[in-house]
Amino acid sequence: MLDFPRWKVIWVWAITIVGILASMPSVFAGAGLAWPSILPSPKVNMGLDLAGGSHLLLEADPAQVRTQRAEAMEESVRSALSRAKTPISVHDFSNNQGTLSFTLDNPGQVDAVREAVLPLTNGVGLTGQRDWTINVIDGNRFELTPTKEGIDKAITQAMDTAVEVVRKRIDALGTREPTIIRQGQDRIVVQVPGLQNPDALKNLLGQTAKLEFKLVDTAALASDIARGIAPVGDEIVPYADQTRNPGGLAVRRLGGIRGDQLTNAIQSNNQQTNEPVVDITFNTEGGAKFAKLTSENVKKPFAIILDGKVLSAPNINEPILGGTAVISGSFTTQSANALAISLRSGALPVDLKVVEERTVGPDLGADSIHKGMIAMLVGTGLVLLLISVTYGRFGNYANIALVINVLMILGVMAVFNTTLTLPGIAGFVLTIGAAVDANVLINERIREERKRGRKVFQAVEIGYKEASRTIFDANITHIIAATLMFLFGSGPIKGFAVVLMIGIATSVFTAVFLTRMWVAQWVRRTRPTTINI
Repeated sequence: MLDFPRWKVIWVWAITIVGILASMPSVFAGAGLAWPSILPSPKVNMGLDLAGGSHLLLEADPAQVRTQRAEAMEESVRSALSRAKTPISVHDFSNNQGTLSFTLDNPGQVDAVREAVLPLTNGVGLTGQRDWTINVIDGNRFELTPTKEGIDKAITQAMDTAVEVVRKRIDALGTREPTIIRQGQDRIVVQVPGLQNPDALKNLLGQTAKLEFKLVDTAALASDIARGIAPVGDEIVPYADQTRNPGGLAVRRLGGIRGDQLTNAIQSNNQQTNEPVVDITFNTEGGAKFAKLTSENVKKPFAIILDGKVLSAPNINEPILGGTAVISGSFTTQSANALAISLRSGALPVDLKVVEERTVGPDLGADSIHKGMIAMLVGTGLVLLLISVTYGRFGNYANIALVINVLMILGVMAVFNTTLTLPGIAGFVLTIGAAVDANVLINERIREERKRGRKVFQAVEIGYKEASRTIFDANITHIIAATLMFLFGSGPIKGFAVVLMIGIATSVFTAVFLTRMWVAQWVRRTRPTTINI
């Protein structure tokens, strides 16, 4: 148990030194000292409750998901019927609150229609239900109704996608360690430490970034558009800049190209006018669709629509075959860059509105850190004094290991880019107590073995061996508890669990391996006949 070959000594010291060095940037930052810029600088991030920042509660409208599903299904049904082997003619195609219905011109094609439409529906998990029900009324009228299971699944998928899109947009801002979690069925909690002005964040998250390219109906009468009357198959979309373009534009409701097939979007400037624009690039499939759309409609206008508003409606002068396009529309550099970020991160599947906004100032966090540090330093100082007085040399070894343990916790947290929160400080203090407890167990066991008459070498060896079993058993239960808190908890609970797991690992290393190495080297070097413990 006290046998420490050279390779093991090197291994223990290497881990210790790496852990201490990793903690130095955080220690320097806490002390207000400058860390050399040429050296790596992993630092522990402060959570919202310590560093201050912005808290937003976003809410989605589930009704919007139902509307989008109905529109997508309508387009899919029309496309499926047009691709049927035998021509299928229908009329009275309607969409009433998400329920689609249409009438066959030829009732004898009921089976053919069912065969074409059925593959468009899907099973919902293990419920045995499908996302749409298909009913035939009066022998020739089809009715497609969304099921509750299908709607619930669509809302869940939309919110999961929204969470990922929000995360990508916030990461693009350069902020670190945001907390983004779902709350209930239709809400998302966003917490961004260190961000004191949430306006830019709100503007970025409030933009759905739903990009569409749709053909303009040049036959639509301006008088009808002004009265809000759209021709059959069209919809009226308002201009984004109402001051320059009052009213709206009639565009084809179905067809066109959506912006969900973009691979990149960057802010640049128009070479002729120097106005800020956004250059977009489609993937292979999107580029082929864009090339087909522009090739078939040369000399016709098409509208660039963002979040339900027309940015511009240029003419297609020639086919655009390169899979790239330029979006212009009275942008500033900041708004063009924000749009590029939104398009790169993907469109939000639903609109998100801010229902709660809270800015946490750094003063509260600074006060918490100050008081927490005082409590930790006073408590740790008293513990170090007690350990040193009680166990002598062995207590000094334990004290040095305790200080190294604190530095290693900071180092591991910095390397893994974790965030320290107020509950995390509680976990920090708890792990210090666990490290002290491990050394107490070892030293008390050595003291018992000495009282039983064992020699110093035997007492130390048996003390470490027997106490280590108890330490490992106790800390395994701690690890299990911390893992469960991390898996099933959220926010502050996760922060506490992360620090606790890291601290348990480092405390076991310093208490069991590091102090044992020091004690073994001292015993073998001096061969003491008695010890003060």
